[in-house]
Amino acid sequence: MKTFPSSWKSNKPGATLLVLSLLIIVFPFFAAQFGNSWVRIMDVALLYIMLALGLNIVVGFAGLLDLGYIAFFAIGAYMAGLLASPQCAVVLESLVMEYPALGEPLVRLLGADIAANGIHLSVWLIIPLSAAVAGLSGALLGAPTLKLRGDYLAIVTLGFGEIIRIFMNNLNGPVNITNGPQGINLIDPVRLAGVSLAGEAGSGGVVQFAGLAMPSVNAYYFLFVLLCVATVFISRRLQDSRLGRAWVAIREDEIAAKAMGINVRNLKLLAFAIGASFGGVAGAMFASFQGFISPESFSLTESIAVLAMVVLGGIGHIPGVVLGAILLAALPEVLRHTVGPLQMALLGEVWIEAEVLRQLLYGLALVLIMLVRPAGLWPSPRQEDRPIQASVVGGA
Repeated sequence: MKTFPSSWKSNKPGATLLVLSLLIIVFPFFAAQFGNSWVRIMDVALLYIMLALGLNIVVGFAGLLDLGYIAFFAIGAYMAGLLASPQCAVVLESLVMEYPALGEPLVRLLGADIAANGIHLSVWLIIPLSAAVAGLSGALLGAPTLKLRGDYLAIVTLGFGEIIRIFMNNLNGPVNITNGPQGINLIDPVRLAGVSLAGEAGSGGVVQFAGLAMPSVNAYYFLFVLLCVATVFISRRLQDSRLGRAWVAIREDEIAAKAMGINVRNLKLLAFAIGASFGGVAGAMFASFQGFISPESFSLTESIAVLAMVVLGGIGHIPGVVLGAILLAALPEVLRHTVGPLQMALLGEVWIEAEVLRQLLYGLALVLIMLVRPAGLWPSPRQEDRPIQASVVGGA
């Protein structure tokens, strides 16, 4: 068996990490030469990485199939929409009109400024609130589904996701809470040390920070990178902890886990709650980044897409999930920008519309990858960290 010097073994991870860090830092400045849209695509991909890592706790670690995960993303986004925009003023106005006995005392309690302009909390206060509310929602979802497995659990969670979306779409009367299908706009951007990452008024989307000037999409890119690093760190610590190993035991054989003294009920609820809190944080950042949210952003298709990221990259393997999230979040947008021009260059005209061909290629890529590598593009190198189902399919 070939061996390598100990110095080579110890330096390789450090060198790889250094190269990866340099690529991450350089990317926005290189991509900006071809337009800010490419950096924006990566911004959205980073948000999906946070989402996919949260779902990986539920699906990858604990083995609980969740098709309604996007609901927690919606909860975080609407928390930011209500607490960092003029929407609260709209809520109070409609409350006074419909139920003056309740609305008028509430207006006096909150004050004239909030009644006129809404609540504008800092996003750094909204993030823990979003994580807490989403985590509580995850536990409430998990409580009645503890005895369900497989397809039955998938159906219940799917229904939960659709219920949340329908609520957001219809909570515009008699009290206008979510503004219905029109969505909530004018959501405050993220501020760091008093500097808006969307750029100040009249700046043209250029952020001035510590003497440096950069486009808004670049500023959000670096913020999302830091959040993704924190999410990866937390996920890794959870995976290597006693809690993570207990989740894996439940995933592989729930009856055996119970026989070993593992509190299956509480740990399942904890998996739902922790995974949901990741989604709530990502939702709050999404709302602040976009400045606008609507129920269309939280459809069943989005839940399936996030689940596909986890399965495609490698269930339970954090680097694989990150890879799957980047590919499935960025690839459709890259195809959107390249399909039309490529047809014009090769055929002289556009035969198939970009949206149709993009979806066709997207679906075909998923099918081929699942046929060739059913365990995912980057499955865990440790066999014990792979789900039994993925190992069996891969071996077949």
